[in-house]
Amino acid sequence: MAANLWRPQAELSTLRLRAELLAKIRAFFAARGVLEVETPILSAAAIPDPHLASFSTRYSGPGPLDGQTLYLRTSPEFSMKRLLAAGSGCIYQIAPVFRLGEAGRRHNPEFTLLEWYRLGFDHHRLMAEVAELVIQLLADRLPLATEVECSSYRTLFHRYLQIDPHRASVAELTACATAHGVSIPPGMPVDDPDPWLDLLLTHCIEPQLGQGHLTFVYDYPASQAALARLRPDDPPVGERFELYLNGIELANGFHELGEAAEQRSRFERENAERQALGLPVMPLDENLLAALASGLPDCAGVALGFDRLVMLAAGTDSLATVLAFPLDRA
Repeated sequence: MAANLWRPQAELSTLRLRAELLAKIRAFFAARGVLEVETPILSAAAIPDPHLASFSTRYSGPGPLDGQTLYLRTSPEFSMKRLLAAGSGCIYQIAPVFRLGEAGRRHNPEFTLLEWYRLGFDHHRLMAEVAELVIQLLADRLPLATEVECSSYRTLFHRYLQIDPHRASVAELTACATAHGVSIPPGMPVDDPDPWLDLLLTHCIEPQLGQGHLTFVYDYPASQAALARLRPDDPPVGERFELYLNGIELANGFHELGEAAEQRSRFERENAERQALGLPVMPLDENLLAALASGLPDCAGVALGFDRLVMLAAGTDSLATVLAFPLDRA
């Protein structure tokens, strides 16, 4: 083992920058009357999204959970929604989160999310607040135009690839990927367009987004609605958004779904997909579903990758350079 692995990876100046940005975030929300909260890192339930893998541990000790598998949160969302349903009002959290298997230049299995929920907001109103916060945080660090671009998912596919993502067949998406020189991974499905859309988005569109300015992408296909409301357009769309800056995804937001039956149905479909892929089925968060049944206020929420924000502010291109101790030094 190298003798210097005990030392932090990030420079002390970068750690001071992290502290400065955290202080500015807290001041931003304090000025708006948004309450800072803390919620559990461990849960008896886990998100069933087949694209996310949870760390797990087994609890041993007194009480009814002895011997039970618990999961490290991939997001504080479920417990924060329970607070919203209990009448907390607008809330935010600076949350350590954990995702198994996510490691690389812009990923670390343990990272920090800034997540917040605003009552009475839809996804468009929340996009405006996200832009205001990010511009404030980066104004002194990064050349950034104050002009903000907002484009629908469909508009971007038309602009960059000349296809309609809501109606294109797998055959059309395959031909598009081939025409643009995209390397096609083995095992891509022949009957599900979403993995093909993701492939085209990440390889052909994302690198061009947010160059010198913030770019919001909104109104995703209904099949990618995740935890967002559906709007009955033709075809229906999920009322969610993602934020990009200099080709990097920074945030993922939703006009939040408040219907318990629909949320349960989506969770069950995701678990069925996990089973088909040979992945473990995840226990559903019955406390979240009960909270939704009791009544979630109309709200929008967003999760912003704080470490990626620091990376951009510090002018680096690797997440490891802004973490005191990334995975290989943890």
